[in-house]
Amino acid sequence: MYFMGIDIGTSSVKIIVMDEDGNIKADVSKTYLIFYPKPGWAEQNPDDWWERTKSGIREVLSKTDISSDEIKAIGVTGQMHGLVLLDSENVILRPAILWNDQRTEHECEYITDCVGKERLSELTGNKAITGFTAPKILWVRNNEMEIYRKIKHILLPKDFVKYKLTGEFSTDVSDASGTLLFDVKDRKWSKDMLEILDIPESWLPHAYESMEIAGYVTKEAAEETGLKTGTLVVAGGGDQACGAVGTGTVKEGIISVSLGTSGVVFACQDGYSVDEMNRLHTFCHANGKWHVMGVMLSAASCLKWWVENNEPHTFEDLIGEAEKVEAGSDGLIFLPYLMGERTPYSDPYAKGCFMGLNMIHGRGHLTRAIMEGVAFGLMDSMEIIRSLDIPIREVRLSGGGSNSKLWRQIIADVFETDVSVLSSSEGPSYGAAILSAVGYGFYDTVEEGCKRTINISETVSPCDENVNIYNKIYNIYKGMYAKLKDTFYEISNLC
Repeated sequence: MYFMGIDIGTSSVKIIVMDEDGNIKADVSKTYLIFYPKPGWAEQNPDDWWERTKSGIREVLSKTDISSDEIKAIGVTGQMHGLVLLDSENVILRPAILWNDQRTEHECEYITDCVGKERLSELTGNKAITGFTAPKILWVRNNEMEIYRKIKHILLPKDFVKYKLTGEFSTDVSDASGTLLFDVKDRKWSKDMLEILDIPESWLPHAYESMEIAGYVTKEAAEETGLKTGTLVVAGGGDQACGAVGTGTVKEGIISVSLGTSGVVFACQDGYSVDEMNRLHTFCHANGKWHVMGVMLSAASCLKWWVENNEPHTFEDLIGEAEKVEAGSDGLIFLPYLMGERTPYSDPYAKGCFMGLNMIHGRGHLTRAIMEGVAFGLMDSMEIIRSLDIPIREVRLSGGGSNSKLWRQIIADVFETDVSVLSSSEGPSYGAAILSAVGYGFYDTVEEGCKRTINISETVSPCDENVNIYNKIYNIYKGMYAKLKDTFYEISNLC
């Protein structure tokens, strides 16, 4: 008996097959392109997600002697907030607008003015930010009316792939929470928000709990993927909720830190509560509870950008140089706002920059400063969580960046706390597979599934000497945005 998890990530689809004990029997990644038509814009072709998913499923099945009959259920997760539009013939109307796209500032201002800041938080648990889905819908209405008039269905990225698998239009409560059209407290679409923004509810998919059955693999999808017709597909979840399931962050006191394309600090909550200043997002969790999280838009992607612009030097080359540099990078500080920022500033105009650069700094200093700057950005969210008296008993690190020993140590030093690293680093796809096993009935609850599958492989403790250095630098770091905010805006107007 096996379970499949599919993660429609920002840069690739990741597919895993998990056995009953949580062991990963095979995994495959398939990359696709991101398009940046204008500064601050980010788009993808939804058909690329499906094409890579189809070939990835066939490949992952071919890697083992597992037959399609033995895959009992599938869970799908993926990047949140993206806008996929289909017409009455279920044809894609335009490229998907992604979570890190920053074009909707004016639409966010309109929503805040139209609904009212306090009322918006009351209805959705959140404030309007450029990454969310509702502002994207309004942007299409304001700028592409010919396309807007043809809309019949609105889907999130993972739900488009789920539609291609099952023929059903569905989403889940965790992913729907990031649309700004969802009543997070009562776990349903907000009729008030839809009415205020004049968006038909008929365009939206049914919202299930993450472990509920959302459909079954169709004959057509089975022929294209090699799966068995009728294979159960659960609703799944947004990548952060599924990533939290994949790290066992399903009860209060455990904090998940995801060091992926974006950076996320995530805390599960048994009940619904909202940060009065909306610095953190409040969303439905994939286990029937709720969670709060802080999000930085550029985390491991900062290092990816740096590596790509230092070819032919490899990731290993650059990290090796950074390891030779002392903590604090000799006073060099990096602001990781390469795609604007969300927590705690919610500023699409924020820019990345190095501060304190002088003649003593080499490439190793810049590499280490990038890793430290990302850790400081994550610390912004951790400080807010601590200020809200949310219990913190354990911090678990996941995401591609967690594979770096140096980065793990930097996180522990900046957070001044032990950091646990898990034996499985698959994150969202692993969480999606666990959810599918719950939907199939193999586990009674998400919590049981996590307890039976997730193990800690390493605990990294902070170095006291580094902690003292980072405390001093972080105090400087967190004051830099306010000093540069107006400059960031002026620079944006030059583009």
